[in-house]
Amino acid sequence: MDVLSDAIAVMRTGEPSSNRLRVGGDWCYRFAPYAGAGFHVVLRGTGWLLGGGEPVQLSPGDAVLLPHGATHVLSATPDDRRAVPFETAVDDPSGPTDLLCGKYRFDRSRAHFLVEGLPDLVHLPARVGAHRELGAAITLLGGEVNGTHPGRDAAVAGLLDLLLVYLLRAWFAENPGAGWPKALADPEIAAALDLLHTDPARAWRLEDLADEVGLSRATLARRFTTLTGRAPMAYLAWWRMATAARLLRDGDRPLPAIAHQVGYGSPYAFSHAFKRHFSVAPGQYRLSPAA
Repeated sequence: MDVLSDAIAVMRTGEPSSNRLRVGGDWCYRFAPYAGAGFHVVLRGTGWLLGGGEPVQLSPGDAVLLPHGATHVLSATPDDRRAVPFETAVDDPSGPTDLLCGKYRFDRSRAHFLVEGLPDLVHLPARVGAHRELGAAITLLGGEVNGTHPGRDAAVAGLLDLLLVYLLRAWFAENPGAGWPKALADPEIAAALDLLHTDPARAWRLEDLADEVGLSRATLARRFTTLTGRAPMAYLAWWRMATAARLLRDGDRPLPAIAHQVGYGSPYAFSHAFKRHFSVAPGQYRLSPAA
């Protein structure tokens, strides 16, 4: 199993979207808060991102991810007083600045700690030779998003997924000392996460997990908790519930099958644990709209 892929999959709901917009003059657009993650790429020209902290200057090839969907402004200048809603933007074919803007919809009720631990703003400046996969995805997506070639919709959907992965990979690479990047780079902790994600139904005990990865119980518990923010068995309990929530929303498998898949011996025990975690019964959660 791949923890990063799992983290994205368990949160994602609906389809990502994107727009390519050329702007000129004294442009200034405000983006409302969003239940997901937003991104921007400067394909040509320059601009500023404003919101929450110091203004961030954007240059050609720069990429920005807003993992928590915070309100922000994109502007030609570091001044947001003339901002208008992005929905009112009109493409200017002669504009010197070319922007690629989009968003991913997340269900915050099952947000993975890996993504929740990201800063409000992830700025990845373009640098020659750095993050080549990210640069390639940006180039391909920029060419497809307003294109008319056959298969355009499938290409854009796939490239948007790639873009999110490459944005997160790039941030991990630039922040190797942070908690989750460090956890995924730690051989034993990464192996423990892999085991829990691969087989959440197993009746794991801390000593069993420690034996599997070649650490003592105390060392595993200490390192796992320090790097991920959760003790191993607490993380497993959360991962089981998050997985169950995704299965409930994304399919029609019966409750007993889902209960078994996430490690509960009976639908009753699963329902009790699920309601304790989400404050709603599994059947109600399945029918309710995504958060």
